[in-house]
Amino acid sequence: MKVRTRFAPSPTGYLHVGGARTALFSWLYARKMGGQFILRIEDTDRERSTEESVGVILEGMEWLGLDYDEGPFYQTDQFIRYKEVIQQLIDTGHAYYCNCSKERLAELREQQMANKEKPRYDGCCRDKNLADADNTVVRFKNPLEGDVVIEDMVKGRVVINNRELDDLIIERTDGTPTYNLTVVVDDWDMKMTHIIRGDDHLNNTPRQINILKALGAELPVYAHVPMILGDDGKRLSKRHGAVSVMEYKENGFLPEALINYLVRLSWSHGDQEIFSREEMIQLFDAVNVNTSASAFNTEKLLWLNQHYIKTQDPEVLAELLQKHIHFSYYNTDNGPDLIEVLKVFQERCSTLVELAEEIRFLYDDFDTYDAKQAKKQFKEATLPIIESLKQQYTALDNWTAEAIHHVVENTVNTLEVGFGKVGQPLRLAVTGHGKSPSIDVTLELLGKEKTLKRLDQAIDFINNQNT
Repeated sequence: MKVRTRFAPSPTGYLHVGGARTALFSWLYARKMGGQFILRIEDTDRERSTEESVGVILEGMEWLGLDYDEGPFYQTDQFIRYKEVIQQLIDTGHAYYCNCSKERLAELREQQMANKEKPRYDGCCRDKNLADADNTVVRFKNPLEGDVVIEDMVKGRVVINNRELDDLIIERTDGTPTYNLTVVVDDWDMKMTHIIRGDDHLNNTPRQINILKALGAELPVYAHVPMILGDDGKRLSKRHGAVSVMEYKENGFLPEALINYLVRLSWSHGDQEIFSREEMIQLFDAVNVNTSASAFNTEKLLWLNQHYIKTQDPEVLAELLQKHIHFSYYNTDNGPDLIEVLKVFQERCSTLVELAEEIRFLYDDFDTYDAKQAKKQFKEATLPIIESLKQQYTALDNWTAEAIHHVVENTVNTLEVGFGKVGQPLRLAVTGHGKSPSIDVTLELLGKEKTLKRLDQAIDFINNQNT
């Protein structure tokens, strides 16, 4: 049988990194096994589900490159089908109507907790043969004896006694189906062979297996992957930083880096850290997923992102960078060729946002300096150095890195000062912040006209500072 996996998010918010990793693992397993990957939108929570969230999920999947073979399917299109299955369960004696009031259930729960018992429905209406009415729900008649055995690809054999389970509601009083019913019907109808999902769903699995058995359906293979924690050991949330996939895009991360990072959360292949997409597909095996939760490490993600930025084709990188340059409000038409700039700068930055800001000085004029650097580098003794550089660069016709460097060396020798006394003030003068690659390459990219203009500006600043 052809392997079929699925990703089934609820459109009640953004696509978070935990969901993205689940989608990735499902996608990888399907691709490795030559199977199919299906996208299903579980939108039965009508109050919280939004079209905007659906759009964000689809956008996130596309950005990550997690293409799906079928879908997206929407659960709200399947209400007639759910109704049919619920009626089938009632007709075959696997479900029943229940009219227990909220007050009775609250009182039952309170009593059970007082007795230090696990809160659960007591089967009050199980054998009453009630008819459908305005105040009734439908409950699944869970087996009273035996065990549910889950041969989990990640966790191994998990055994749950049926006495631990109660008769869960599968249809509410308003006629809408509940989560455990809709998931079962969809997985059955879509012929899912493998269900890879977060281990927060493990408690639902025995209930779903029992419903599948009552329907005479073939059981899928389950794999429950551990959750992702923050670096403080608590469940990952916004307090730990970005958790939305699209927020990482906005913050200048490459999809290759995020995918590479997510695949290494709870899965590994020896000590290998960098994986191409093809290697992930070839090497991934859900059986080798760790059972323990993984901590999200932003520093590790930044390291990976820097790797993918510095190894990216400069032309491709230039396209990716345009959006971030736009948001930084400067125009690359007013300066050196962006691709040539990236060949020099792309090794220096961890995100596209950082890279866009790092190269800004090449295109955008400034009239302020980093205060700490200015205090350190722009002293009165610096003035003759900057003036000497300006004089020599004004006379320089061959504006190349080699010739530019020769001027710096000549200034060091003529004024009998250390290279740092020349290079650092010069770098601050032309960048405004004092950070750049080698000063000769930097000035070649900046161009003669802008270099001279900024040396004049630095001279004025030093004179005004010491007036």
